[in-house]
Amino acid sequence: MKDNSTKIAQYHLHKANPKKLQFEVYDLKEYRIKNVEKAATPHSHSYYQIIWFFNKGGTHTVDFKTYDINENTILFISKDQIHYFDDNLDVPGWLIHFNESFFMHTDVDIFLKYNIFKAQQSPCYAMDFEATETAKNHMALILNELDKRSRFGFEDIVRFLLKCLLINLERAHLEDLNGKLEFTSPYELQFFKFKELIEENYKNGFSVSNYANLLHISSKTLTTITKTIANKPPSQIISERVILEAKRLLRFTSLQIGEVAYRVGFDDPSYFIKYFKRHVLESPSRYRQ
Repeated sequence: MKDNSTKIAQYHLHKANPKKLQFEVYDLKEYRIKNVEKAATPHSHSYYQIIWFFNKGGTHTVDFKTYDINENTILFISKDQIHYFDDNLDVPGWLIHFNESFFMHTDVDIFLKYNIFKAQQSPCYAMDFEATETAKNHMALILNELDKRSRFGFEDIVRFLLKCLLINLERAHLEDLNGKLEFTSPYELQFFKFKELIEENYKNGFSVSNYANLLHISSKTLTTITKTIANKPPSQIISERVILEAKRLLRFTSLQIGEVAYRVGFDDPSYFIKYFKRHVLESPSRYRQ
């Protein structure tokens, strides 16, 4: 599916009402019926989204990969990711939406964010029975709080319940992959903060030394951190984010190559073409085809 516009639609949660609770739960089937066209068109959000499909049926596309929907499939959509639904409106489930301001308050939140919502390899999986039952219990508690929003501390309880839900889902998922949910290195938090800074600045053409200065460390230390955690130099991690955005614009819009270059921080389209070709091994126009 391709959008012929020059802009990818982006939707927001309570942008005009910042004092409103920056968290909502929707019935998946009802929401999709009300937003058939929007949901089926490639789009992004300025918030985070969890989609829980109760039953098997259809597919869901995130960026450049299409996933089959199985029973109790759960899908994590990060802000700015491009995704869209298929035309199967019969699968019930939950949609959970929340803004970063609601979620991000501790180092654990940063850890969860980059382990769950930034996990490009496995943003979608089917929950087993135990994980499903735990998720159902958390959802029941969340819905109970949302039904009585005037009660003291309800926003904090919803926030804590959301974090409990995410921790338990990731615990179950990592156990299935023979992994553990924990900080495994003193460099890990700094690595995630580096990733945060890239999200904020990748369009600005920042160098490794720029990011190191923002982290109050040396470029050498930053290189040690990224090689320890991701087995990559920081320059590669920066370029991967630039290329990802360029691919999204080439795939989902009809922007001219020069406009794509400008959107990802290049003043010179010819240099962008060389940069893209060096990293993707084909030109932007060829990739688009």
